[in-house]
Amino acid sequence: MKLLLCLLAFNVCASAQSALPSELLAAMDVKWPKNRVINLVFHGHSVPAGYQKTPDVRPFEAYPQLVFQGLKKAHPFAVMNCIVTAIGGEDSLSGAARFEKDVLCHQPDVIFIDYALNDRRQPLDKVEASWKSMIRLAKQRKIPVVLITPTGDSNAKLNDPADPLCQRAELIRKIAKDENVPLADVFAAWQAEVANGTPQTELRSQPNHPN
Repeated sequence: MKLLLCLLAFNVCASAQSALPSELLAAMDVKWPKNRVINLVFHGHSVPAGYQKTPDVRPFEAYPQLVFQGLKKAHPFAVMNCIVTAIGGEDSLSGAARFEKDVLCHQPDVIFIDYALNDRRQPLDKVEASWKSMIRLAKQRKIPVVLITPTGDSNAKLNDPADPLCQRAELIRKIAKDENVPLADVFAAWQAEVANGTPQTELRSQPNHPN
């Protein structure tokens, strides 16, 4: 299993474990025949969809499956579905437009949102509005949400606050704080790995996709 995907999955899984409502965590530990199906929905772009070196798609190596496996290991009695509604190339404006139709229809127990890489092509105010729209629709249905900051990109200046990717990572942190929802800060983990000496070429399968 690739290093970055392990870090990414661990970060997302840990955020979910620490942030999910106690009732949902308890539901994951109920044994048959009183247990129920629990739906994990991952909404976003090519990274959660499983794209590595385009057009190669490897969903079983992507972080939604790794998070699913991590939660299953922690909760062996749970019946869970890993549902991926991600579309390669999509940004949060398009993701928000189809949120009710393509995400809420699955009756999710938790939703993970990951759009920052592609949100660089959209203005920050529209990005913020789109993320908050999805969060608030989920909240209306009492569905917990986990926000995910981006993986790195070969064109990004990782330590420059003015860099578009850094700006969107910071915006997602702000949204998580404003909306009081959990955050999986993958971007911070990526920065730390690079700072520790790991070349970015070892973390990416192509300029904008992690290994």
